[in-house]
Amino acid sequence: ADLTYDYTYLGAGPDSLKELESKKKAKAERPMFIVGPGAYARKDGAAVMASAAKAAKAVGVIRDDWNGFNVLHSAAARVGGLDLGFVPGEEGRNTAAMIRETDVLILLGADELDMTARKSGSFTIYVGHHGDVGAHHADVILPGAAYTEKSGTWVNTEGRVQMGNRAAFPPGEAREDWAILRALSDRLGKTLPFDSLAQLRGKLYEVHPHFMELDEVPEIGGEGDFLDKLAERGGATTKEPFLSPIDDFYLTNPIARASKVMAECSQRMGGEMAEAAE
Repeated sequence: ADLTYDYTYLGAGPDSLKELESKKKAKAERPMFIVGPGAYARKDGAAVMASAAKAAKAVGVIRDDWNGFNVLHSAAARVGGLDLGFVPGEEGRNTAAMIRETDVLILLGADELDMTARKSGSFTIYVGHHGDVGAHHADVILPGAAYTEKSGTWVNTEGRVQMGNRAAFPPGEAREDWAILRALSDRLGKTLPFDSLAQLRGKLYEVHPHFMELDEVPEIGGEGDFLDKLAERGGATTKEPFLSPIDDFYLTNPIARASKVMAECSQRMGGEMAEAAE
């Protein structure tokens, strides 16, 4: 990669990562691993993460006074969702299986999904603010508010909870996501236990108190135990090199894809001219 700083290139695949497992502890005071979706979002992702954990233990990335093992996500809200436990339960489905198998699917601002595998005869509801992939595959669209049009609690990639205030009201019949879900729950006879954003936040703080600690990175503890469990998972890795999950830097989300300026930037950098969403 053409970076702005000097670096040593060690390789671009699982074999290069495995070589680190036999290395001695790093001389650096605070060695660090940054593992991105180009490594773990693969068919052999679990094995890659196990290898990364073994390598991290070998070079001393985690010790009593330091945790340098970082997992970098490319999807907005992924870190906050993981903090809330938004993962498949027992016998639950992952995203690909939900798209492929469910009769009714609700997409909450989900525009980065491959919907081509959606089975015929299924019903899709889209809640969002741009006419992107999710909206184009929906049977019903419930217009939501963009991030500038709603007050929200956000979690950045390092787990720091932040709060944003609405800058403008959503246009037309669009509503904030929580209000849409609250109204929908009432129509389905499964009324959610809140009638305002303040009440919703109160419920959130009851179950996940650390969401009250704004601008703070929570100290969880037990990182070493986690790394041990990750290393034990094992599995076989392939010889395929690690690749960036980002195809076009300028068009990574529906808001950017609706921008003529971003489309022009993409075209000038060699990408295809994308049509702005209406």
